[in-house]
Amino acid sequence: MKKHVILITGASSGIGKATAELLSAQGHHVYGTTRKAADPSQIPASNGSGGFISMLTMDVTSDASVASAIETILSKEGRIDVLICNAGTGIAGSIEDTTVDEAKSQFETNFFGALRVMRSLLPVMRAQGTGKIIAVSSVAGIISIPYQAHYSASKFAIEGLIEALRHEIAPFGIKACVVEPGDTKTGFTQNRVLAQKAREQTAYSERFTRSLARMEHDEQNGVPPLAVAKVIARMIKKRNPPIRVAVGFQYKAILLLKRIMPSRLTEKIVGMLYN
Repeated sequence: MKKHVILITGASSGIGKATAELLSAQGHHVYGTTRKAADPSQIPASNGSGGFISMLTMDVTSDASVASAIETILSKEGRIDVLICNAGTGIAGSIEDTTVDEAKSQFETNFFGALRVMRSLLPVMRAQGTGKIIAVSSVAGIISIPYQAHYSASKFAIEGLIEALRHEIAPFGIKACVVEPGDTKTGFTQNRVLAQKAREQTAYSERFTRSLARMEHDEQNGVPPLAVAKVIARMIKKRNPPIRVAVGFQYKAILLLKRIMPSRLTEKIVGMLYN
């Protein structure tokens, strides 16, 4: 398999970390990013494949930080073949209990953060005449989850962005797709942010508490992040990846049913699960 220079945002834990480790073991030069101060020294893959992981400091909400990290990679490698947009956060709370500023913060990382890195790399990939962009979305980017409306909306936005991007970049030899994990056992559960007002007693509190407990249970009993990493690795190998791919048979089935079921029936099922 061809060895690539790969940039993964949000690679310090969870899906990003598992993906970085898998791809480096396959011999790729992997540059992972984290918002915290990072040690950029290379960590070689243990299997002697020639791959490595090098962690860089990057805040996807900062133009300057993104540009600096990309310039560091280009100065060492001269190219970037694959971008995996994985950095993301989650906020929980009813729509009424979540302020506009809290919603903006959600989008700043999940949507505008991914957009910022894509826009910075597109000139590089156009000049190369090749490249691949893989955005980590979510099943919640197809089926919106109550009390995670802003997280779902940010992933819906990523889905729409990639659909349009595929048309625009096709003449330049660049490919793009989305990978849609379902419930995955990572630190995302513990790191989920609660809207400030959702911490108080409101008209939504009872249902919100039940819904959040269901989310946390499903996530902590979900697939390991390596399962998602393996799907991402397959998309890298594909010459023409599909627009989107869900992780896990059950989620593929759920998304298929969403396409063929009446919308009211889908709404009823989601309501039974989370309300």
